[in-house]
Amino acid sequence: MAVEVTWWGHATVTVTDSDVRVLTDPLFVRRLAHLRRRRGALPPPAAARADAVLVSHLHADHLHPASLARLAPGTRLVVPYGAAAAVPGLRRVASVRGLPVTEVRPGDTVSVRASRNGHGPAEVTVRAVHAAHDGRRLPYGPHRVPALGYVVHGAATTYFAGDTGLFDTMAEEVGTCDVALLPVGGWGPFLGHGHLDARRAAEAAARLGPVSAVPVHYGTYWPIGMDAVRPHEFHSPGDEFARQAGLLAPEVAVHRLAHGESVRLTGAR
Repeated sequence: MAVEVTWWGHATVTVTDSDVRVLTDPLFVRRLAHLRRRRGALPPPAAARADAVLVSHLHADHLHPASLARLAPGTRLVVPYGAAAAVPGLRRVASVRGLPVTEVRPGDTVSVRASRNGHGPAEVTVRAVHAAHDGRRLPYGPHRVPALGYVVHGAATTYFAGDTGLFDTMAEEVGTCDVALLPVGGWGPFLGHGHLDARRAAEAAARLGPVSAVPVHYGTYWPIGMDAVRPHEFHSPGDEFARQAGLLAPEVAVHRLAHGESVRLTGAR
């Protein structure tokens, strides 16, 4: 069993399993409001090629309609239940680009097939799971659209945590997984409630017990004018996660990727 993981920066990852390409939380811009991309080139056009896109929650750095507009017509969008009603920009881009939208709650499953495959049928199953995070479209919006993580079941099992804090049922809801894509930082000098820092992400790895872990959601975007404010919070979370995981989850292999770098991972199960 094998899966290829490519990190494009922030929470944007391509997971290729069984010839199916799944893209998470695409963000393909140099600047977003007060944030500026400070590391890594913008993802190339090929990064937008996917059979399905998984959107974890409604924050603008995770659900970005202008980035979704780069997807090919027919690309399925898997989003939290209520997202289309809460975000008019999502409805518009899905209609204009011909992107079918599937709304899910924790526990729901979606089958995704490869759109171009010369080796026979190729399919993965995506299962939505709970995330401990404020999923609203900030700075406004009611608390009725959940934040989600996703588990991709194919030749391997890959958990994309989205944005989340630790929660008691994490290991139970995710189940056995080969690869965990874990957020280890953020886009500002301080992490609020509902996030994992490097140590909490290492604790998540210890609870989940994956074969491999890839740190994401750090070292990409930073507020304009705040270069001198706690810069280690921008640069260090990946290395710190690897160090903390070595202490708390030594059996987990940590793969710290550069922007645009890929790793092919083989599960041990």
